[in-house]
Amino acid sequence: MNFMQKLEQAWSSSDSLLCVGLDPNWQKIPDHLKTLPEPVFEFCKAIVDATHDLVCAFKPQIAYFAGMQAEDQLEKTLNYIRETYPHIPIILDSKRGDIGATAEMYAAEAFDRFKVDAVTVNPYMGQDSAQPFLDRADKGVVILCRTSNPGAGDIQDLEVDGEPIYQRVATMVNRHWNSNHNCCIVVGATWPEQMATLRELTGDMPFLVPGVGAQGGDVESLVKAGRTADGRGLIINSSRAIIYAGDDENFAIAARRVALETRDLINQHRQ
Repeated sequence: MNFMQKLEQAWSSSDSLLCVGLDPNWQKIPDHLKTLPEPVFEFCKAIVDATHDLVCAFKPQIAYFAGMQAEDQLEKTLNYIRETYPHIPIILDSKRGDIGATAEMYAAEAFDRFKVDAVTVNPYMGQDSAQPFLDRADKGVVILCRTSNPGAGDIQDLEVDGEPIYQRVATMVNRHWNSNHNCCIVVGATWPEQMATLRELTGDMPFLVPGVGAQGGDVESLVKAGRTADGRGLIINSSRAIIYAGDDENFAIAARRVALETRDLINQHRQ
């Protein structure tokens, strides 16, 4: 299956639009894991095992692993998900964006080295910087559009011919970059009004939605603004609120509890 088919299947099998972000932070990993040979992997494995039936995707953020020189534990985590839960899509959050041979190497990093199903990409340098990713027709390309951070408007709200840049990006991706039907866009949960506009501009294109949980995005507003006619179309990510719900030996149980609550809250507003 390609990424879009795998995502559709995951939406159905888990009855969930929830994506759990894997952002391992050494200061927050429970102390009892830190004496183990591979504490980052053990932490991520426990979170994955505790939440696998509640999610439509997992989203590891590469910076958390790279910052601890733990790329080998990232690879082990990815291998574990693929082998144990092969039906769950993996989105590598690396926000790559460069040109020429460098972009090709970033695509190889995501899809050949890490073997993920999709990757986040920054569109700032234009279509040629995204093309090596877009050419992988079986893989997902998740393009930054309207991000969830407070400073998003510094650039994304600037107008080009009377249209905000984030809308121009969405239209450009929908009309010109999505020839392989493998594109998604990132739309922050903190901007439900903009999300509704982007849904009108992009049809049924999936949205990766960060900003739920620790960043304060309102679930009801974002689901009603971004859902497609069939109650899908969203990959709603929560990272810190779930994976750090507990800080002791029962951290995975706490993570599952919050993931279940979040999934069920999302589902209340899908129809």
